[in-house]
Amino acid sequence: MSLLLAPTQSKKRLVVLGLDGLPLELARSLGRSLPNIGRLAEHATTVCAEIPELSPVNWTSFFTGKGPETHGTFGFSRIDTETYELSITNSNHIDCPTIFDWLNQSKLVSRVINLPNTYPAKPIKGMLVSGFVSYELSKAAYPPFFAGKLLEVNYKLEADTNRGVKDLEYLLTELRQTLRSRLAALDILWPDLSWDLFIHVFTETDRLSHFFMDAVLNQKHPQHLHCMAFLTDWDQAIGQLLARYDALKEPKRLIVLADHGFTELKTEVCINTWLKQQQLLKLRQPPLNEWDATCIGSDSKAFALDPGRIYIHSRERFARGCVANTERSSLIKTIRAGLMDLTLDGERVMEYVHTGDELYPDATSEQLPDLVCQARPGYDLKAKFDRQDIFGHFGRTGTHTVEGAIFFDSEGSAPVRMRDIGRTIMEYFNISDN
Repeated sequence: MSLLLAPTQSKKRLVVLGLDGLPLELARSLGRSLPNIGRLAEHATTVCAEIPELSPVNWTSFFTGKGPETHGTFGFSRIDTETYELSITNSNHIDCPTIFDWLNQSKLVSRVINLPNTYPAKPIKGMLVSGFVSYELSKAAYPPFFAGKLLEVNYKLEADTNRGVKDLEYLLTELRQTLRSRLAALDILWPDLSWDLFIHVFTETDRLSHFFMDAVLNQKHPQHLHCMAFLTDWDQAIGQLLARYDALKEPKRLIVLADHGFTELKTEVCINTWLKQQQLLKLRQPPLNEWDATCIGSDSKAFALDPGRIYIHSRERFARGCVANTERSSLIKTIRAGLMDLTLDGERVMEYVHTGDELYPDATSEQLPDLVCQARPGYDLKAKFDRQDIFGHFGRTGTHTVEGAIFFDSEGSAPVRMRDIGRTIMEYFNISDN
């Protein structure tokens, strides 16, 4: 199924291929046997992730051209300062215009497939199906009739990683279904060429790397060949988009990017457990689950949210807060120094512990963290409320990195951070947000 074909092409176009969580080093390794990723990796460079190096933070920086201090997305979750209940970050929480808003004003058309943190789908001049985290297809697609077309092709929003964490065969089956879904959407949205900007994000490498990074990297791993068989399918899917791009007439431009890098996991590191051991986080009741922030006691001086965002439990900010403004500065220094000294087997865990003020200048969001931990490669920061140990393994074998994400631009730009890529798109279409 597809929209009607356009007879001619006269406009300049920009195609963005997102490869969630793909590091350049892995892309080059895979490229020795997989031709399409090899083509991209040959001339690719890297881009740094925004901090923290999570998908919602980085993809939002990409599609707004702004940092977290402006768009207000600091992690997967956000906290209600009155009830302490957590909710999942989504498109309703973005505090600034997106590149789609700016393109709308210039009457330029966008087509978007599987872009994280765009759920629920907002009206744009064009068509969009949102990416992770998305729940209902009816709310994930714009315009509304597009959801019906996706339903006809059995479009799958996201792979089931809860079961897939321990079952590679099941996870690969799920990922193949999402690959087919992305290509079905491509068949619908591409052919009429009635668009100026086309964004297509594949998230399969991120899902595979989280749970089977060791199998991907180690040729002797018993599941390595199964992973490579899937990555061959993934490479062929990339090839389908690249073939369509190659067939476009000039002027055209291709940008390829990942939102963060990836590496093998050394250990998970639970910041809330560390805070409990320092007597800074105290629970008023046993947590119902790992995300139950309502258990934070009134005598707590600090707590963390994913992955390493630390909040001072201040009286002015939180309903049960106990920390006076006069204590805040010294408490921040104490926590920062303690975490910078945190080690495992003699190796320092933290690359740096940033203050929210220095990392996000001029931010005004109520979700602004007081401290943001940046771990060294291999250490995966967590903020669980029910863990007893700081260090441990819980089914994952790979973790994000700030540096090393793949980036390629057919016109040779060299962005520093994810937000710069969004601004590059606006510059290409001669759009200013000033």
